[in-house]
Amino acid sequence: MSLRAPSFRLVAAAVLFLLTLGGASSPAAPATAEVGKTAPAFSLPDLDGREVSLADYRGRVVVLEWFNPGCPFVKHAHGEGPLKDMARRASADGVVWLAVNSGAPGKQGHGADVNREAAKAWGMDHPILLDESGRVGRAYGAKTTPQMFVIDSAGVLAYAGGLDNAPLGNPEGGARVDYLSSALADVKAGRSPATPSTKSYGCSVKYGG
Repeated sequence: MSLRAPSFRLVAAAVLFLLTLGGASSPAAPATAEVGKTAPAFSLPDLDGREVSLADYRGRVVVLEWFNPGCPFVKHAHGEGPLKDMARRASADGVVWLAVNSGAPGKQGHGADVNREAAKAWGMDHPILLDESGRVGRAYGAKTTPQMFVIDSAGVLAYAGGLDNAPLGNPEGGARVDYLSSALADVKAGRSPATPSTKSYGCSVKYGG
């Protein structure tokens, strides 16, 4: 009996721990975003502490880019890859571009100063928003950096997925396919993207526990 009791207590404690985690996180977590449905609303601070809300851009096309300046895939995309000037060109065409960093404190790429240095190095003119709790990242189902989301002028999530099919500049299957640019072109023309969702690649989003 004495040998079995500790095992029972251990199992009971583990179950209680899991239930406690579920009970603590479930009420605070918004529903995961779905392509074809209204994009989850949010407000997040930028690197200077100013609150930026998705609602501020109602009526405009918005791109959300999940961002981590310490991730090699992000470094490539911004340093020599397609994100080197894509945001600038899209912004000139009236698109709102917001980078979102859902890294928790102590994780790779976290912190205003680190992100500010990256923005300067890569010439990023658009806001970088800090989602330290991971609430917004989880609402959108963000799993990797980079990962891209396009919201149309009606506030509907029109595209979710990868930047392209070329991790670190190496196309899968031969030719590079620019998923994001194609989705943006369709949305700007008032069409639903021909390919509304794709598999993203990159580093895992550095959520907290």
